[in-house]
Amino acid sequence: MLPSRHLRAAVRQRSHRPPAAGEACSGKLDTDVIRRNKAITVHMRAGRVGEAERLFDAMPRRSTSTYNAMLAGYASNGRLPVALSLFRSIPRPDTFSYNTLLHALAISSSLTDARSLFDEMPVKDSVTYNVMISSHANHGLVSLARKYFDLAPEKDAVSWNGMLAAYVRNGRVQEAWELFNSRSEWDAISWNALMAGYVQLGRMAEAKKLFDRMPQRDVVSWNTMVSGYARGGDMVEARRMFDMAPVRDVFTWTAVVSGYAQNGMLEDARMVFDAMPERNPVSWNAMVAAYVQRRMMEKAKELFDIMPCRNVASWNTMLTGYAQAGMLDEARTVFDMMPQKDAVSWAAMLAAYAQGGFSEETLQLFIKMGRCGEWVNRSAFACLLSTCADIAALECGMQLHGRLIKAGYGLGRFVGNALLAMYFKCGNMEDARNAFEQMEDRDAVSWNTVIAGYARHGFGKEALEVFDMMRVTSTKPDDITLIGVLAACSHSGLVEKGISYFYSMHRDFGVTAKPEHYTCMIDLLGRAGRLDEAQGLMKDMPFEPDATMWGALLGASRIHRNSELGKNAAEKIFELEPENAGMYVLLSNIYASSGKWRDVGKMRVMMEERGVKKVPGFSWMEVQNKVHTFSVGDCVHPEKEKIYAFLEDLDTRMKKAGYVSATEMVLHDVEDEEKENMLKYHSEKLAVAYGILNIPIGRPIRVIKNLRVCGDCHNAFKYISAIEGRLIILRDSNRFHHFRDGSCSCGDYW
Repeated sequence: MLPSRHLRAAVRQRSHRPPAAGEACSGKLDTDVIRRNKAITVHMRAGRVGEAERLFDAMPRRSTSTYNAMLAGYASNGRLPVALSLFRSIPRPDTFSYNTLLHALAISSSLTDARSLFDEMPVKDSVTYNVMISSHANHGLVSLARKYFDLAPEKDAVSWNGMLAAYVRNGRVQEAWELFNSRSEWDAISWNALMAGYVQLGRMAEAKKLFDRMPQRDVVSWNTMVSGYARGGDMVEARRMFDMAPVRDVFTWTAVVSGYAQNGMLEDARMVFDAMPERNPVSWNAMVAAYVQRRMMEKAKELFDIMPCRNVASWNTMLTGYAQAGMLDEARTVFDMMPQKDAVSWAAMLAAYAQGGFSEETLQLFIKMGRCGEWVNRSAFACLLSTCADIAALECGMQLHGRLIKAGYGLGRFVGNALLAMYFKCGNMEDARNAFEQMEDRDAVSWNTVIAGYARHGFGKEALEVFDMMRVTSTKPDDITLIGVLAACSHSGLVEKGISYFYSMHRDFGVTAKPEHYTCMIDLLGRAGRLDEAQGLMKDMPFEPDATMWGALLGASRIHRNSELGKNAAEKIFELEPENAGMYVLLSNIYASSGKWRDVGKMRVMMEERGVKKVPGFSWMEVQNKVHTFSVGDCVHPEKEKIYAFLEDLDTRMKKAGYVSATEMVLHDVEDEEKENMLKYHSEKLAVAYGILNIPIGRPIRVIKNLRVCGDCHNAFKYISAIEGRLIILRDSNRFHHFRDGSCSCGDYW
């Protein structure tokens, strides 16, 4: 990636000196220069960069066209830094020189540098503006593409078609229609592009009207309609159009094969495939993909093995198929065997590891990807950001943020939404909000992510403020939005507001309450101690309570120490999810806090009889791009002695400040002194201690725990935050806690 400052320097430093001896940069060109220029172009197109360089160096005379041939060759062969260096040396660069470098920057995803060069250009022509339109449109930055379209003093057919295609590719078909109606001189390509826009959105009636109005149809027009009906599941109409088509090519046949395949009609798909007069890689890939989609990997492999014309898409289809089937070893074998990989290949393998929970392998593959010089596409960025979010690797996520900004993706929805989720899940609310404010386009996912993010952090008022902002935009709140709103009310004790939203959401937003909304309400009422109302709501629901709802009631029973209600709720959960270890532990906590040790023992026996194993608790944190993991009483960490010594000292200072161990949280009937020792070395305490010892003052300590934080640790962290003067951000399995100056963001309402 080229830093913008280097690009500006290149434009400022390019020499305006007179041509050196032997350089011909103006006037009539001799045939020798023209002949050598053509030879350079031929070498570059064939990838023979060294041959072109030797020819260039040996030339006694050069023209600006000579430099342009080298410049274009370097760009097309992925030698952007060398192209930039050559650009500096061109004695009299012309508009073609600038446009060549501009295009190279744009296709390398260095849009920031492309914009800088555009601003520096002394002369711009229609090609200049068309490059800016297409490059921004390709990255989903349609508003910026329209800006350059409007700036263009003269627009040619490429400009109009480029802007129309930009709207269509990004699903903004209404704006495409308005642009289409603003002039009458459109060719068949434009008609087909707009028609394809309606097809992509499944609006086949409008596509058919355009098709019927077309002054001239070509094979693309017929193919668009056939594939549109096929993708929409209307194979009767797709086949009718296929039979009516005056001309069929391999794509017409392939559209029918794909249509049958996508609609689960594999026998029909195979019959058409076998009847095809000719097949290309797309045809073969369509049939292989049909088997892959049905998880028939043996059939897919049989066809793949006999393909006469495999391409990178063929390999990607098999790779994706194995990955989606959870066959990671087979997926990696295909990946390693590929004769050529593209951005899709890397993204597919990254997604396979990420979705399989192999976070370390995901990041290792990304590092290898960088070493291979591979370009990171939007899917890969989103996958990597999701992985960073899962393991709370904030430093890695922030590095990715920097890279995606340079790649020109920072303002788009797809990666922008992944970036929001990463920052919220890593506990960095300030950068999450900044990223949200900087997004060029927001959709429901963007708003929902911010609302849910604030809710999970316990900042209910802020979540509701964002909800109010959303309501005045064109984005309509959906059922996910209201789950976030109700969760925000629940986590922040905003009981009356939550009740109001719940009973008005159908009237105000057209959202019908689903089980998730009822779960939020049971949680909200239960946390507030309104247990009778929570039970009444469960009885009045239009469906039977599920384990999540009973779990919310059980959690409320723990908070308010209602062991009888807790027992009833737990019994319901055991019927629905007999292997849910967390619920056994939660009920044991209720019994332990009431001193019912016999019942605690019964729970332990019940777990053993049913083969239920308690999930071991562990915590982790990222320090200098390395993840450190801790378990209770950890004996393997290389700095364990220093950590334990620090905790002993910290425990003394905490007790002087008034801290008392919550020994009732220990699920063993032993002496209080032994209970204190058990609590002292919980995994989250070890992680926080390590963070204080290794993270510079002024930076937050961010800790992740796989289970819910225990009450003793929650209380201890309030004391530690005050004694050490540190912000501690803890993410447990349920929510975030921000400890600062002796208090927690949850207000002890968790």
